[in-house]
Amino acid sequence: MSALDIFRSLLGLLAGIGVFLIAIKIISNNLESIGGNRLKSLFARTSRSNLLGISIGTAATALVQSSGATSVMAIGFVNAGIMTLTQACAIVLGANIGTTITGQIVAIGFLGNANTLSATVILAALAGIGAFMMYFAKKDIVKKIGSLLAGFGLLFVGLSGMSGSMTPFTVEGSPVRSFIASINFPGYSVVLMLVGALLTAVIQSSSVTSSIAITMFVSGLISLDQGIFLILGSNIGACVVALLACMGANTNAKRVAVFHLLTNVVRVVVFLAIVEIITLATGGRFTVGWLFEKMFPNLMPLQLSMFHTFFNLLTVLILWPCIGIFVKLSEKILPDKASKTELPASGERLYYIDEHMLKTPPIAVQQTKNEIINMAEIAMRNFTLSLDIICTMDYSQVETFRKNENELNFLNREIVHFIVKLSKLEMSDADHIYLSTAYHSITDLERIGDYAENIIEYADRMSASQELFSEEAIAEIRTVQGLIEDLYGKVMKTYVNVDLASLAEAEEVEDAIDDYTAEMADNHIKRIEEGVCTSDIGAQYLSLASNAERVADHFINVAKTIRDYASLPKTAKADRATTERITK
Repeated sequence: MSALDIFRSLLGLLAGIGVFLIAIKIISNNLESIGGNRLKSLFARTSRSNLLGISIGTAATALVQSSGATSVMAIGFVNAGIMTLTQACAIVLGANIGTTITGQIVAIGFLGNANTLSATVILAALAGIGAFMMYFAKKDIVKKIGSLLAGFGLLFVGLSGMSGSMTPFTVEGSPVRSFIASINFPGYSVVLMLVGALLTAVIQSSSVTSSIAITMFVSGLISLDQGIFLILGSNIGACVVALLACMGANTNAKRVAVFHLLTNVVRVVVFLAIVEIITLATGGRFTVGWLFEKMFPNLMPLQLSMFHTFFNLLTVLILWPCIGIFVKLSEKILPDKASKTELPASGERLYYIDEHMLKTPPIAVQQTKNEIINMAEIAMRNFTLSLDIICTMDYSQVETFRKNENELNFLNREIVHFIVKLSKLEMSDADHIYLSTAYHSITDLERIGDYAENIIEYADRMSASQELFSEEAIAEIRTVQGLIEDLYGKVMKTYVNVDLASLAEAEEVEDAIDDYTAEMADNHIKRIEEGVCTSDIGAQYLSLASNAERVADHFINVAKTIRDYASLPKTAKADRATTERITK
């Protein structure tokens, strides 16, 4: 075999791996887009039990075709403070099972032989079918399904390219085959595991490493036992994604990555120890490869993929009762710092969104909505505080008010930055529509904070001149406050549940506020004419009434944004259920 033949084969292998990686990305993006709402609802159910968390991790990883993405999601939730360390660790453990799905798909593609129509050829044809659907379909969902099919087809095109490039290495007398066959020295299993771990760390995908191992095994380049050790190493290398993701995160998020590394290393080490004991006890007659050869004698491609699934499923279930032990161990390795809250010095923080969530756009969109709901609560709280202060002239809560105002400005800035990054990612049309409305909602909520700040300024002027509102004026302020609180409740019901009926109710209340603030102005002018109030304090009151009316306008603007996507009943229903679970 000449150097040119080797170089040509290596180029073919590189091309096959490239197509395979692109296919995995296409599949992942489209599965996230099509099954986004299901993914959102999955992560809203994490509080019930560790076993449920493992199941969610398995399902989510199967859906996004990436255990790394699932681990990063879990780290993001913990970093944002909306998931406990134990819940996240259960999800990360389950991701190890879900990641074996890719290997099973790859193995199925290798079923068949030269005398029959290979499954790889049939499945690779999906690339063409999907491409036609993408180009000629009118509906967005059909285009996404077509893109998904094209991704699956390209996956098998990549596999075919990898397999074909390895063929010259497998011929009798090939130096590459002879070298690989010679890897049978004492401790060779550790070397192969290190290779598997390193390859996975570089590619940042254990699915790709296991798929390459299956391809090499089916091509005859490596033995079943060698493939097994490569896959075992890939389980350890998969932890690199989580370790990189937790950089810059809080302590609990880093503990998730430590938990991932600890459990994966323990699973591999314990499994190897058991296998070694059995091998020695049987005088070398028993090996793991021998067992799976006997279990699937006529299905060679499945031998390695089934080992991958069996290993991850068995070891995860064994570790399931020990999740608490490993969580405590990760806490000892990374103890709490002096400041347990780990908030910035100002105390400002994001409550629901985190950069790590950008790995999974559907989840990031849902968490953006929750962050905006939280921002609305702070805006309403500050508006109420401003009215309390100006009516009572009690400044005991003014520091709380200032803190809330700073937080509103912080949230306004940071949520917009997050949405800018999120908008560039692949997602469903419904999510794109929602994000386009989110900009306006954030601006409206920030303006409510500004009007509350105006009211505090009016109170400062009144305090300086030692003037107070009359009892009649205060009663009117409390009335409009009650109306705005009613409006806020209906606006949030509209926004959270994507409920057009609640929007109609909110619009009726907003109309009533318009009428009442106009009445407030008329009444106060009469009081000025009657000498009950001075013109100076009258100016403050009229400005306050105008501000209250503008606050109502901004709240109703937030509610009206749902009209852009309320016509998508399935999405609305899923978002409603998910938001209710998370906000509870």
